[in-house]
Amino acid sequence: MSIPNELIVPATLWTLVAFSVATWSLILIKLVQHIRLVRDNRRFSEAFWHAPHLQAAAELSEKSQGPAARLSAAGLQVLRDDAVDEAADLEHTGERQDLLERALRQQIHKERRKLESGLAVLASIGSTSPFVGLFGTVWGIMHALTDISKAGSASLEVVAGPIGEALVATGIGIAVAVPAVLAYNVFLRRLKITNADLDELAANLISLARKSRFRIARGKPVVAVQPDRHATASRAVADTSVLPVGTQPA
Repeated sequence: MSIPNELIVPATLWTLVAFSVATWSLILIKLVQHIRLVRDNRRFSEAFWHAPHLQAAAELSEKSQGPAARLSAAGLQVLRDDAVDEAADLEHTGERQDLLERALRQQIHKERRKLESGLAVLASIGSTSPFVGLFGTVWGIMHALTDISKAGSASLEVVAGPIGEALVATGIGIAVAVPAVLAYNVFLRRLKITNADLDELAANLISLARKSRFRIARGKPVVAVQPDRHATASRAVADTSVLPVGTQPA
């Protein structure tokens, strides 16, 4: 069953309209996702570095939301006293440091896959929309030439409609592609920044875990979590007072 020539260009236009709807829907979804991500990560980071010890940081991670909190929870869970003492499978077999690094790496991959969702669609729409519009343009011109041959005249009345419709298809194709490409570049940049922040948090968790010998005793503070460089000296003194002098990890 052949498709009538006069339906090809309208079908192309409706395809571009569908691409546009998909593009703006993804832009809104990804925009809300990244706004929440930035807010949750900022709140968790401030609370994490003000936690008095790793035990409190682990409990905070389990109650918080966002990629940074999930990464921290996945890593600190490995350091529990009963996390690997009785390994029942290969997943929990090995040194605690290796298990910690693997847990952090796996969680980073999970968060990255969540943030990458939808970007392939934006990239595909941005790269194919101009060609879809160009297809409508070419087909419209072919239809116009056919009408000219049938009418035996190249008057404006014969060619204006098909050629005008064809040029509109090209314009719409470009108009659909530009927002998709811009949005893809913006969200790709945000993805790289988030990945860098998660990598930095993972490195900090490994450094803090090394001080506690990669072990967290339930209900016991093991090692004080030092605030970042912007913390005041008085805050540092208050944090170190959590652990009595000479206290050893469990």
